Amino acid sequence: MTPKTTVEYIRYRIALADQEAFETAYARAAASLAASPECIDYELSHCEEERERYVLRIRWTSVDAHLGGFRKGEHFPAFFSAIRPYVPAIEEMQHYTVTGVAGTGKGAGER
Repeated sequence: MTPKTTVEYIRYRIALADQEAFETAYARAAASLAASPECIDYELSHCEEERERYVLRIRWTSVDAHLGGFRKGEHFPAFFSAIRPYVPAIEEMQHYTVTGVAGTGKGAGER
């Protein structure tokens, strides 16, 4: 049986004064994600309505690959070092399985 991919969502609340440094730190941390064979893709999003909120979405090959591979592997120390100051700002850090409800909207063809 092929393991399912998993999506990890990490929600942050970052003060306006710290946002530039936060995004710079994640740009550094992204190199570790990109180099990790356990990571499929990632995206950091900034909330438009509540400017202090961010969501990091990371798609992993599996929960086990994330926790047992990436977190115990060679790329995690540099990743964690870059984002360590922002760990107290985490509001949620959970893994999710994608359901069969997905698709594209009409606007996708207009981009």
